[in-house]
Amino acid sequence: MTETVNRDGVLRPTEQDARVVTAMLPSPCPQNHAANIMPLPDGALMCVWFGGTQEGVADISVYSSRLAPGADRWSEAKKLSDDATRSEQNPVLFLAPDQVLWLLWTAQLSGNQDTAIVRCRRSRDLGVSWGEIETLLDQPGTFIRQPIVVLENGNWLLPVFYCRTQPGEKWVGNDDVSAVKISSDSGKSWRDVAVPGSLGCVHMNITALPGGTLVALYRSRWADHIYYSQSEDGGESWSQPEPTALPNNNSSIQVTTLQDGTLALVFNNMSAAGAKERRASLYDEIDDGDDSRKEPPPRAGRSAFWGAPRAPMTLALSSDGGKSWPWQRNLDEGDGYCMTNNSQQKLNREFSYPSIKQDAAGNLHIAYTWYRQAIKYVRLAPAWVKEAS
Repeated sequence: MTETVNRDGVLRPTEQDARVVTAMLPSPCPQNHAANIMPLPDGALMCVWFGGTQEGVADISVYSSRLAPGADRWSEAKKLSDDATRSEQNPVLFLAPDQVLWLLWTAQLSGNQDTAIVRCRRSRDLGVSWGEIETLLDQPGTFIRQPIVVLENGNWLLPVFYCRTQPGEKWVGNDDVSAVKISSDSGKSWRDVAVPGSLGCVHMNITALPGGTLVALYRSRWADHIYYSQSEDGGESWSQPEPTALPNNNSSIQVTTLQDGTLALVFNNMSAAGAKERRASLYDEIDDGDDSRKEPPPRAGRSAFWGAPRAPMTLALSSDGGKSWPWQRNLDEGDGYCMTNNSQQKLNREFSYPSIKQDAAGNLHIAYTWYRQAIKYVRLAPAWVKEAS
């Protein structure tokens, strides 16, 4: 089963519901994955993702596209990173209070996430041009996926997770833990706050509730549930992540707080309980030429679960700070096959790695991976979700 997509970037209302507008972003790459989207102050939208032949290969780089105010087509993709020795992944956009736009991403050797460092570039014209590439966090194994949050006291909070391995073993995700980097000097320096009991809880996504409480939602390496924790002291300490009623398939999620205080979450409504197969690891198709490290043997207790279907792609709303999610509606449905990351042969059929933001007019802008061939963009109103509940 293969399918080719038209990546022309043109906005089109869906046949099922004209109020839902979609586009497939332009890209020169066979594989496109891990989008992050941001409405800009000038009314434009910007989306970044990584593209190349396959995740973990050194030709993977960061790309961006822009939707100008009033335009009906996303711009051609622009390459923003180019390290011929590292796979550059998980780009994140952040607009600082001084209106400088930051781009952050990870850079790793082959499929070894324990070698990842975090790099950045800055733009003073909202992403039209970019400054030099810098290393932001140089501790090997540091990974990001979610945006920086700015608090009222001026502190910046960057959620990270650490990809750890045992000597002689390849990274497979069995020992990942989360932390929050806090900067009190606009990103010049960072200190580390560990999230207690966060083994297996990654892609920490921080958002603020009305009143100032910070909540965080997490992807689960165990592919069981989305996890939840909170902070009442500006991110200086966090409760231990606890499972929610929502499933997770060891794939990324994203949540944002809407103008009325509602939380909007995009996720795969799936867990390992719905999986018929299991992969050895995320990068089990890549030969990095390093025979000195082996994939770890089966272990007692929980281990990272790879291969759970990455579908459907679901949008959910919560009016009680993430305790319950009574309104849910699918954006895309399919079998979510992800036992391979191969995009050149069009074997993958996942919907994954969503990003969601609300603009000043109240519209929701969502971007996510479509079959690892394209980044799909969706625009709709929050009310659309409630109509199906």
